[in-house]
Amino acid sequence: MSMITATTWVPRGFAAPFPSRYQFDEDEYERISKLANLQLEDAKEDLEEAQAEAKSKSNGTSGKSSKAKDDDDADDDLKEYDLEHYDDEVAQDQGDTMAMFGNVKSLVFHENDEDDPYITMQGGEEEDDEEREELQILATDNLVLAGRIEDEVAHLEVYVYEDEDDNLYVHHDIMLPAIPLAVEWLDLPVGKSVGTSDGKGNFVAIGTMDPDIEIWNLDVVDSMYPDAVLGQGAEDAANADKAKKKKKKKSKKVNDEFHVDSVLALAANRHHRNLLASSSADKTIKLWDLNTTKCAKSYTYHTDKVCSVAWHPVESTVLLSGSYDRTVVAADMRAPDAKAPRWGVESDVETVRWNPHDPHYFYVSTENGMIHYHDTRNAPKDPSASKPVWVLQAHDESISSFDINPVIPGYLATGSTDKQVKLWNIQENGPSMVVSRDLGVGRVFSTTFAPDKEVGFRLAVAGSKGAVQIWDTSTNAAVRAAFANKVTLPQMKQDGKERLVGLDEPETDSDTEEGESDDGDEDNGEEKGWESMEE
Repeated sequence: MSMITATTWVPRGFAAPFPSRYQFDEDEYERISKLANLQLEDAKEDLEEAQAEAKSKSNGTSGKSSKAKDDDDADDDLKEYDLEHYDDEVAQDQGDTMAMFGNVKSLVFHENDEDDPYITMQGGEEEDDEEREELQILATDNLVLAGRIEDEVAHLEVYVYEDEDDNLYVHHDIMLPAIPLAVEWLDLPVGKSVGTSDGKGNFVAIGTMDPDIEIWNLDVVDSMYPDAVLGQGAEDAANADKAKKKKKKKSKKVNDEFHVDSVLALAANRHHRNLLASSSADKTIKLWDLNTTKCAKSYTYHTDKVCSVAWHPVESTVLLSGSYDRTVVAADMRAPDAKAPRWGVESDVETVRWNPHDPHYFYVSTENGMIHYHDTRNAPKDPSASKPVWVLQAHDESISSFDINPVIPGYLATGSTDKQVKLWNIQENGPSMVVSRDLGVGRVFSTTFAPDKEVGFRLAVAGSKGAVQIWDTSTNAAVRAAFANKVTLPQMKQDGKERLVGLDEPETDSDTEEGESDDGDEDNGEEKGWESMEE
């Protein structure tokens, strides 16, 4: 079973033309050995907790048999993971503790391949040039990042999208500790890479079912561990020497320093590039300083899981957040104690987004398949009295993904667990559906527009079948008719066919289009399923 849970684009020009191979030097060995030792200690602690819990349940005459069974289970675990000698390993020098690397420390430090008795084949310059060419990323390429879970193995796939050639392929991937839930691109160096460039970066922050946030350098292939970790895991790694002497039990209590439950959403601040906002199932929002990789501030605006966050495109310190408590908050991060405006919706919030073309407004998608459009200047005194400008029944099931085109005003895409992707045209008199399409990705978990003007009509769609599709929506007749008066449309190819690029061939189950009539008149609002709420 394979599914893709989240996707995002990397704008053109940020990826290194020739990504480098991971360099495993002495400093890197020391860094990852601490992280690996920490993981082993956590595994041992979890095993001990499970054994203690099992023993506490045994009582009466069954006590002896339960104890014997626990001992047998423990013996099996000791054999499988060699935990019987675990303490001996921890006491040794770090260079000898990591069984997964064996005696790698004695192998990696050779000035050239001729000095290494373990290397029997010598690679020439021709092979190096060929490998560099395979890794090359052109200035006209986009990267698409996709969080995938396949057979209980989680990883991030880094795709290269070649628009002119209608080509999409996996460039490299990154192993993850748990199911990815949020993927956010960062444009500055973080962690161990700080100081290695001119301040321009190509990194990704990943939120998973684990409470820690991992940050990886996208310009390095085959990395073994993240460049930085935001959360308690980072604190433990930094204090690994102390942790060995006296293992500090991981805190599961909500606090101001790190998340203690799944990270559901991430939002990078494009004005203050060192700031990253995260929201979690622990009901908190955290503001991270990427220069220090520490939590700068923690906020508790909601009473349930916080599933979506978005920075205001102009007022750079205002953060929009949506929660399963069925409210949306727009709060100024500089004034955490001030009462923030709050809006209510009819069901659990799925996604919140600002309107980049008119930042006075924002959108909210919900579990009931609704889209709410609000004016921030019309904040209610009580969330139950919220009055959106309009509300739209976009899908019959949950709107699991939703995006607003950053280049084309009034162009929206919604994706749902009903397997449909719908494109919408928002005008002064309200929204109208342009296209409804099943792209063969299963239940839709992600719909994201490309960030660059040259590929502004491209939409990345992914879902429960594990397929990623890039849809050039400008090749759809209904889309061209709807937006011809808003932007200059790109030229169609001679064959006149719609462009849909993906790794898997989609199986289109339905193809329903609804656009303008021949005389240019729009259908009325009732037929489109939306209702104006503006007074």
